[in-house]
Amino acid sequence: MTKLSEDEAAVEHKLIELAQDGDEEAFAELVQNYRIKVEKIIGRYVDDEAEVHDLRQEVFIRVFRALPKFRGDSSFYTWLYRVTINAAKNYLLAKSRHPPITDIDFENAELYFTSKVPHETGSPERMMISRELEDRVFDVMDKLSDDLRIAFILREVEGLSYDDIADIMDCPVGTIRSRIFRAREVINNELQKAQKK
Repeated sequence: MTKLSEDEAAVEHKLIELAQDGDEEAFAELVQNYRIKVEKIIGRYVDDEAEVHDLRQEVFIRVFRALPKFRGDSSFYTWLYRVTINAAKNYLLAKSRHPPITDIDFENAELYFTSKVPHETGSPERMMISRELEDRVFDVMDKLSDDLRIAFILREVEGLSYDDIADIMDCPVGTIRSRIFRAREVINNELQKAQKK
């Protein structure tokens, strides 16, 4: 998530204040600014497009109702992210499902893990190994606990800061660092085991 410029932050702050005072047009503009981001977050958890749209609406209804209580202790996006993740997790709990992890960009994922994969770009062998390793990463991530998986995704896929993740997950930064370290360690160990086979 790229940081807002000072001008953009000032405009957003004004929109939030207006929306908190009941200005529907200001709220509609906030929705427009974050609609796609919210859909992408939900899409990491829910495969069905219609369900994604329904959940997006639910998220913004929750945000509209809770907006008067928003005090700006964290950024609006961090707060919105927390509301969105909670809505997606609640939806999955109601459906007795676990979040599918299907959107990690594998070429970027390789930077995060200390796997020893040949680097001949584009060769059939490289593509086959990459596909197998990608499948293995997804399998391992699916088996992580929700706390480890979410912290890992927020850091490695979303690129959020430890402070923002701590805010979203409502726990200390040290706990977040520990969860991300443990997630990386589990994934790395599993990848190394897979390569020895």
